[in-house]
Amino acid sequence: MTVRSKRLRVWLVYVLWIVACALLSLPSFSRAASPAVAAKAAICTTCHGLGGNSTTGDYPSLAGQTSRYLYLQLRDFKAGRRSDPRMSPMVETLTPADMHDLADYFAAQKPIATDFKADPVKVEAGRKKSEEILCTMCHLGGFAGQNEIPRVAGQQYPYIVKQLQDFRDRKRTNDAGNMTSVSKNLTDADIENLANYIANLQ
Repeated sequence: MTVRSKRLRVWLVYVLWIVACALLSLPSFSRAASPAVAAKAAICTTCHGLGGNSTTGDYPSLAGQTSRYLYLQLRDFKAGRRSDPRMSPMVETLTPADMHDLADYFAAQKPIATDFKADPVKVEAGRKKSEEILCTMCHLGGFAGQNEIPRVAGQQYPYIVKQLQDFRDRKRTNDAGNMTSVSKNLTDADIENLANYIANLQ
């Protein structure tokens, strides 16, 4: 085999590898959820909405959330580090594998825009407050989230308000104190403004 043919072969293998990676990243080529995972996810959607898109402020949207974050929240609910009378009983029988499967499933779902009508004045005030307290240093631009930091863009307005209040009031503490530190000086008006801004993002 000549040097030229060896180079050509290496180049072809490289190109095929790139093409394969690109195809596997498309939804139609992604690993489909097993019937068992789909069945468990269907139970979740009773509260969290079709495809994990919540239609009520009582429950967060899971669609498009980071898989890492979803897994950690399920783990914390099971370990008692996070508590909710509706959610805590749901995780009692989940294994770590179940949690990973559900986290991957909902992370792969497409978020759907909510019908929330934001107050433009509060949106702008919330945008300024988010810049002041450096929200996007962790949540990234557009509040898309990363790794163990949640995607909060487009969550239901009442849910965002409640979580910010719970962090501020130390009712929720399963984030190593990061959000408690950020939210401790927020007023109720600040929280309303931030929630308007974040809920308005898609």
